[in-house]
Amino acid sequence: MPEPLFIAIIMIIGFIPGFYSLAAMRKMRSRVRDRIHTAINVSANRLGNTHPYLSTQDCHYVEGLGYMVGDLTCKFNARSAYLRCAINPSGPCKGCPHYQSIEFK
Repeated sequence: MPEPLFIAIIMIIGFIPGFYSLAAMRKMRSRVRDRIHTAINVSANRLGNTHPYLSTQDCHYVEGLGYMVGDLTCKFNARSAYLRCAINPSGPCKGCPHYQSIEFK
């Protein structure tokens, strides 16, 4: 067998594992990307409405802070999108016996 042909065959055999590895990495990267997109879609569908009080009358939008739940004039309001207050977290705020107005200075 001529020497240049022998070297070419050896080089081709040497490159085969590298090409196989490259193809396997591309396939795995594609699978991971698909799984991430699937997980994002499943979690978004499972969560549905991410804001639990968005449809209620207790929900107010405050510029710079976002959505707040409950009566914002109450001293015990948590100023949170998920919790009304420490005393009556599930509400309703209307008619709450623990209501105390905030004193503005």
